Amino acid sequence: MFDYIQRAMPWTAPKSLKPDEVYAILAYMLNLAEIVPADFTLSDKNIAEVQKLMPNRYGMTTEHGMWPGAPAKKGGMGNGGVPDVKNVACMKNCKPEAKIGSTLPDYARNAHGNLADQNRTFGPVRGVNTSGESAAPQAAATVSPEMALAQKSGCMACHGVNNKIVGPGYNEVQARYKDQPDAETRLVAKVRDGGQGVWGAVPMPPNAQLSVEETKMLVKWILSGAK
Repeated sequence: MFDYIQRAMPWTAPKSLKPDEVYAILAYMLNLAEIVPADFTLSDKNIAEVQKLMPNRYGMTTEHGMWPGAPAKKGGMGNGGVPDVKNVACMKNCKPEAKIGSTLPDYARNAHGNLADQNRTFGPVRGVNTSGESAAPQAAATVSPEMALAQKSGCMACHGVNNKIVGPGYNEVQARYKDQPDAETRLVAKVRDGGQGVWGAVPMPPNAQLSVEETKMLVKWILSGAK
């Protein structure tokens, strides 16, 4: 858990947390799981002891040959390297090349919104375009400066243009606020400061990384239909 949080979190700025912040987040999660008390301070000095408190610490067997070394025992590291399976490589009629691929049936496409809009812009992984439209025109199309800013800032990880992801779709936001004269001011404050309760129990974190001008640009774009 420590390694994953340190390498992959937060969603919009992976590897930006300091070690003490990673320890604090992990301690909070362990407290939610009732493994450590609320006032517990996790550090490199005691993290090994905390592992012993995990409810299913010894529930997974290590009696296989994944790790060479000492014989398997409770909490050990393998069985000395002896494999638990045996097979002979087939050397006849071998295929010249293995091609790995995957397909998504038509009935499942867009079942949870367009996956391409739900992946963060960090790292090599990108979601497939499941909107039902051809991916080629979408890749060739020039996005607006507002859309580019929304993608860069991680907004599209939680909001689709025409569908809810974690938070509401931008079309829903426009429909709710379109007749309110102070909509722009209220939404600018909400984007910058975060909030909870208007669209459900999941809170929206503050977005202080955006300047006031950038926030206003995004809000105007959303209220105009996010085109």
